[in-house]
Amino acid sequence: MTTPSAASDAEQFVGYALPAGMYVAPEVRRPRLRRTIGLWMAGIVAVALILVGVSLTVTKKVPRYMCPPECGAPPMGTPVTGLPRFTAADGSFSVSYPTAGSAYEVSTQGNGVTAKFTGGDTGVLQLFSEPARGRDPQTIARDLLKQKFPDAKIAYEIPNAMVGYQPGYGEVADTWPQGTSNSYIRLRTVLLVAVKNDLALVAGAVGPYHAFGPDFGPGLPSGANLQIAQDMGKYVNSFTWQGDPPR
Repeated sequence: MTTPSAASDAEQFVGYALPAGMYVAPEVRRPRLRRTIGLWMAGIVAVALILVGVSLTVTKKVPRYMCPPECGAPPMGTPVTGLPRFTAADGSFSVSYPTAGSAYEVSTQGNGVTAKFTGGDTGVLQLFSEPARGRDPQTIARDLLKQKFPDAKIAYEIPNAMVGYQPGYGEVADTWPQGTSNSYIRLRTVLLVAVKNDLALVAGAVGPYHAFGPDFGPGLPSGANLQIAQDMGKYVNSFTWQGDPPR
C-alpha cells in the first residue's frame, strides 16, 4: 500500500473497513412499465367517465316517438291569401282573380270571372266553368275555340297542361282579325281545360301576339308570346273543385 503522502491524487479514495466475510447487497428495483401504463390508463378512463357523466346530466333527453301512431305533423300556420276569391253559387268550384286596381277591370258572372288587362299590350283573362257533359278536356277546348274564334289556327298544344293541379289539356291558337285601318292584327289565345266531377274548369287568355325575346317576356325561353299569359299561372293553379282539400 502507498502512503497518502506518496500516492497521487488519482489513487486516493475514501474507504470503509469491514470485517472479512461474505456479504449480500439488495437488488436495485427498477420501475415496472406495465404498472406505469396501467396507472395512466386508469386515470384516463376515470376522467372520461366523469366527463361522460357530466354531459349526460347536462344534456336534455330527446323525447322518443313511435311512428305510427305518433307521427306528428309539420308546423302549419294560417294560410295567407292576397287575392280575392270567386266561389260559384252552387259551390261547385272556386278560383282566385286579380285585385281591383291591379291593371285589371274585373267583372263576375254566374260561372266565373272576366278580367280585362288595361296595361301593356292589353288583353282579356277569363276563369270560368263549363259543364263537361261527358266530353274530355281536348274536345271542350276545341268547342270553346270554335265558338269564340271560328277561324283560329292552332299553333301548338301545351304539354302536361294542368288546371287546379288536375291534369287536363291546353292549346295555343292564333287569329288574324281585320283592324280599323284595313290591316290585320295577330291575336293569340291560350286555353287550358281540366275536368273533374263532370265539371270543366277553364282558363283562357286573349291578347295581341308579341314574340318573347331578350327584350320582352319572362326572360326564359317560352312560346307563349302573349303578355297577359305571364300572369295566368297563379290563377290557373288556384282553381279548386267542390270537395278538394284546402291548399
